[in-house]
Amino acid sequence: MANDVFSMRSRREGGTPKLNYWGADSETGTLRDVLVGPVDNLTRILPTNSMNRKLINAGIQLDVPLARAQYQGVLDCFEDAGVKVHITPADPDLPLQLWARDGSFMTPWGMLIGRMAQWWRTGEYGPVMDFCYQNDLPIFDKVTAGYYEGGDFMMIKPGYLLLGYSNERSQAQGAEQIKRWFEAEGWQVCLYEFDPYFVHADCTIAMLNDSTVALCRDVVNREVQDWFRELNIEIVDVPFGYIGQLGINVVSLGQDRVLLPKQSNFLADRCRGLGFKVYDPDVSAITMVGGGIHCMCQPLRRDSLEANSNG
Repeated sequence: MANDVFSMRSRREGGTPKLNYWGADSETGTLRDVLVGPVDNLTRILPTNSMNRKLINAGIQLDVPLARAQYQGVLDCFEDAGVKVHITPADPDLPLQLWARDGSFMTPWGMLIGRMAQWWRTGEYGPVMDFCYQNDLPIFDKVTAGYYEGGDFMMIKPGYLLLGYSNERSQAQGAEQIKRWFEAEGWQVCLYEFDPYFVHADCTIAMLNDSTVALCRDVVNREVQDWFRELNIEIVDVPFGYIGQLGINVVSLGQDRVLLPKQSNFLADRCRGLGFKVYDPDVSAITMVGGGIHCMCQPLRRDSLEANSNG
């Protein structure tokens, strides 16, 4: 961790120094450290999206012991893959703190603190900032223009950023603010507007390795698909029916290894066919709360892909 020093804002107007220990410049560099939300306060289903509202209206209750067992199963996968797991400090007033991806997102220059749209999640930035302070992890900056959530933030490869927004959770104003910051650092930014039904971009798009992306062609607009082709990234088309099961909500572990939900059998088969090692724990109970494996974890340190990057 040497030479990384906590600050409330490391961002400069271009030329911000990259971190020495922490940081990531892609979704696919080998994952070394990950921040996972605590499971302590996961006790009920909240109306975070249309699926959750249907479950609540039907009187379905969360199987808490099963959800916690499945949570441990995901942590076991990280351990097997050689990833060091860090747990965000638990706060009893944050019932969905489990979803570590959404309230903040890592950059090459420090943590970017997001702004959550739903009132029961707005405070999730606090324990993340505490974690950063305790671990000498600088904060790059903090979103102040509208809402922006980490499930819509994807560093595709060094120098190329995808910013999704639906204007219900993440908003165009937040995306434009982050776009401006990254363009000042020399990055190309692709904006991706999608229907609020899909909640976050990571329900429809997931990088598998530095040359392969999984996405649903029936949902992702043509401009974004063309952008991936321009970056020489091969598209694995996932059928629409897997979106509701969070079948595209997956994490690249680097070195052609992926962590995905057991219900995503289509994508698991495709990945194995491409030579990937697949970790596929059952997270069906966790998914009922409104998120998946990708939502659970915030990469803190990935090997840089900068030396291998080509536009």
